[in-house]
Amino acid sequence: MDRLSSSRVIASPAEMRAIARRGEWRGSTGGQCPAYQQANLVILPKEVAVEFAAFCTRNPKPCPLIEITPPGDPVPTRSAPGADLRTDLPGYRVYRCGELVDQRGEIRDLWSDDLVAFLLGCSLTFENALMEVGVGVRNVEHGTLVPMFISNLACRPAGRFHGPMVVTMRPIPAAQVQRASELTARYPHAHGAPIHTGNPEAIGIADLGRPDYGDPVAIHSDEVPVFWACGVTPQAVAFDARPELMITHEPGIMFLTDLLRDGDGS
Repeated sequence: MDRLSSSRVIASPAEMRAIARRGEWRGSTGGQCPAYQQANLVILPKEVAVEFAAFCTRNPKPCPLIEITPPGDPVPTRSAPGADLRTDLPGYRVYRCGELVDQRGEIRDLWSDDLVAFLLGCSLTFENALMEVGVGVRNVEHGTLVPMFISNLACRPAGRFHGPMVVTMRPIPAAQVQRASELTARYPHAHGAPIHTGNPEAIGIADLGRPDYGDPVAIHSDEVPVFWACGVTPQAVAFDARPELMITHEPGIMFLTDLLRDGDGS
């Protein structure tokens, strides 16, 4: 996956946001800013934002809330004061009535006074914590996007928002699965402990080599697939909810906050 200075780990969220604002970042943000929280983005008109906030509250595993901005305000004052959610992500997706209609590097011309932004926790936050205790993370090692799959696990509905949960998959050596599970459970603001381990067909995934989002990764003979809830879930839910407008991040290419990784995110 092509990205700026792929051999260099960027430590500062402000630097990462500035690089994104200049349009100079391509590819996964996995492994970057290891001490800080990464976040998924969902932007909706205020008329449906209340329903989506309820959806997040009812589905805290895939949609752990970090911050909700006031209508019309693109600055996440709690998680990244001075940042601009219209420009400071490497990539955006634009959905209209549930259909993906555009992918772009900034959304200033789409912004209006009735838009509300949601920042949701992301499992890329805990990947460096896994690596620090000796649990390898293949997508970070290879500089690729984490593989994401639409599962058959149903989210709890809220108003028009309903649909399947998206999950990330990371192959973990069998001997380290418990360690990985216990460590990630410490990060409820980043999806927490895995929701499933082992047989992917049990959660409706037929082929691990064909993710719905992201890139496939090899699974070695001593490894098992481990699945975490994923903040791309709202993008899958959009197909059913069909809001007039929904703007999101590109899957696996996240917003870097100033919140410390080991903070509670609340």
